[in-house]
Amino acid sequence: MKAPDHLGVPESDLLAGGALWTAREIEQQPAMLERTHALVAGVQEQIDAFAGPIAQDPRARVILTGAGTSAYIGQCLAPLLDRYLPARVDAVPTTDIVSAPHLYLDPVQPLLLVSFGRSGNSPESLATVALVESIVRDVRHLVVTCNPEGALGRAPARQLLTLQLPEETHDASFAMTSSFSCMMYATLAAFVGTASLQDRIRAIAQSTRQVIDGANGSTQQWALAGYDRVVYLGSGLLQGLAREAALKLGELTNGAVATCFDSPLGFRHGPKTFLTPRTLVMVFVANDPLTRRYDHDLIDELRGDLVAARVVEVTAGPRATGADTLVLPGLAGAEDVDLLWPTVAVAQMFAFHASRALGLSPDNPNKQGTVNRVVQGVRLYTAS
Repeated sequence: MKAPDHLGVPESDLLAGGALWTAREIEQQPAMLERTHALVAGVQEQIDAFAGPIAQDPRARVILTGAGTSAYIGQCLAPLLDRYLPARVDAVPTTDIVSAPHLYLDPVQPLLLVSFGRSGNSPESLATVALVESIVRDVRHLVVTCNPEGALGRAPARQLLTLQLPEETHDASFAMTSSFSCMMYATLAAFVGTASLQDRIRAIAQSTRQVIDGANGSTQQWALAGYDRVVYLGSGLLQGLAREAALKLGELTNGAVATCFDSPLGFRHGPKTFLTPRTLVMVFVANDPLTRRYDHDLIDELRGDLVAARVVEVTAGPRATGADTLVLPGLAGAEDVDLLWPTVAVAQMFAFHASRALGLSPDNPNKQGTVNRVVQGVRLYTAS
């Protein structure tokens, strides 16, 4: 009987190399997305009743918040939800709110604070809830978390609803993978409604599954090529994802690979100097017809410059086939938000393989202990 493998690596090798949890948690995402959809559908009426009085109020505000990867959930979704909901929607990291609360919190504006937490134990997340409670007169808290034992889901607040995701999404590995994708999907579903996503979730999960199966070899080859710089570019909602991709690679390679993120149009304004002959550029191409024209122009320009070692086009609507085009199957006519999940799987797999190529353990790449799965060393001060 053949031993099981994950991301093309035998389970025994992954276990020996401290990589088993990360590989499993990347691979489980299609199934976890479908389970998350069903979970949110089961409590949709409760969410609507709780969040609706603020989310449907044009005088009110919704803040999507978290730290690190959790903050990037909000950055991916806020532009879309701001167009969809009557309330103003912003993405503000807890790390910004805690350090400068009076810049971000209006005492008299009704607020729905949507807090993301894999563990639910980050000190800034708990401090943000306390600050909002002390500053804002009319506030409700929607907590989206993966850990049933986390403090965030039980934080003292006047009005709090916890959306508890499947416990398997409480990633055991150092870097957030399935926790990121499922908290992001749960939030989209909570606000746009699971009924409107019923057909789309099948396509999203299937595309993500096909990408994990079909693109694993390419991402492994890129990792073995030894690029020492990687640039991630994306427009619109995909810019937030580019930032998450850069963080994931930095985390899993323990900083050994320098990373940069931007939008394709923004990249020309100085950051383009980051490119060297040992740089990989990965462009997350939008489906929106206008946006993708700008994406394509930048891709063609970078390839014509002959500076970067490789420019990879990650797209649902390929212009060509080949080693530098990675296709997101079945989503050629999808909305840009639907591209988030198969695209992030590409970035996660590349980071995983890059970590192993450097001889690191993806489950715990920072052996020095200077960074931790749940952040440590935060000293909190009282806001005046």
